[in-house]
Amino acid sequence: MHLWLAILLIVVALLAGIALGFFIARKYMMNYMKKNPPINEKMLRVMMMQMGMNPSQKKINQMMKAMQGQQDK
Repeated sequence: MHLWLAILLIVVALLAGIALGFFIARKYMMNYMKKNPPINEKMLRVMMMQMGMNPSQKKINQMMKAMQGQQDK
């Protein structure tokens, strides 16, 4: 019976480690993305100009705010 108990404890510890590692990695990546957004105003301006738009600063600010709102969810 002690062998089954040891196997059960190993399996439980493995599952707990996987779950804990997942949540720690998720929290780390969320903080990293918040501090280092993948796109900035300059990149957004270039993308809009490539699409044939003439972006105003107001439009760029609106798009940046919308993207940050999506990221916060």
